[in-house]
Amino acid sequence: MNNFRYPLEEVPLVWIVIIAVLLLIQGTWIFQDARRRGRFPWLWGLWGITGFPTPLIVYWFVVIRSNRRLR
Repeated sequence: MNNFRYPLEEVPLVWIVIIAVLLLIQGTWIFQDARRRGRFPWLWGLWGITGFPTPLIVYWFVVIRSNRRLR
């Protein structure tokens, strides 16, 4: 039924906390930057807390790089 290599009970609590903090920091930074640029902050912020680092990489290509080309 559970095909994970390690069950959740075996993952140290420290790693779970580190991952949670990392996702919250990433989501908060993306949200604040998107709000400053006026580019759908809630969408980017919510997507930013779902995974690492894909939302950050996509945000960089879609929002930040496109703003640099317009200047």
